[in-house]
Amino acid sequence: MHTDAPVLFLHAINLIGIFVFAVSGAMRGVRSQLDIFGIIVLAVVTAVFGGIVRDVLIGAIPPESIADWHSVALAVFAGVFVFFFHRFFDRLQHPVLLFDAAGLGVFAATGTQKALAFGLSPFMAAVLGVISGVGGGMVRDVLSGQVPVVLRAEIYASAAALGCVLVLAGDALRLPPLESTLAGAALTFFLRTMALYRHWSLPRAR
Repeated sequence: MHTDAPVLFLHAINLIGIFVFAVSGAMRGVRSQLDIFGIIVLAVVTAVFGGIVRDVLIGAIPPESIADWHSVALAVFAGVFVFFFHRFFDRLQHPVLLFDAAGLGVFAATGTQKALAFGLSPFMAAVLGVISGVGGGMVRDVLSGQVPVVLRAEIYASAAALGCVLVLAGDALRLPPLESTLAGAALTFFLRTMALYRHWSLPRAR
């Protein structure tokens, strides 16, 4: 029972990531004046796309989001919830980007841990962690007619990469996976939110 506790916590963290990513997708749908079906589609795609790409690339077939109906059901619930109660989220500053930052941190960290568990090298584990974190947001932005935030000059994929590196450092130091995952997710979320409020950005071409 005790040995299963960290696995359960990691699964719970992943579900939190699915929910907050789904909320960011649904809020983008509300802002784009989509109907309830469009909002749910954006919620689901944002929540599961990055994880599906990661699982396909590491050979975890079928992907977790397809094999386990809970992930899609949670994303659908988040979409419906936002449809009816989006005014609650409108009180927040940058609601889409805040929930996106939380999902980015969680998926980058858990994606790195899962890639390590499948025996990938640290470098490729970090790459797949970044893909897991940014994939859903990229599709969300494309479907809503916007340039994906990862392609702009904002601190986004780089924040995810630094979170992944922290997860790798924890693995190298043989820290418990739960602790390194939480630390990596927290670092990514901190860097992304600071970039939002402090207007940090990467250099642009002149």
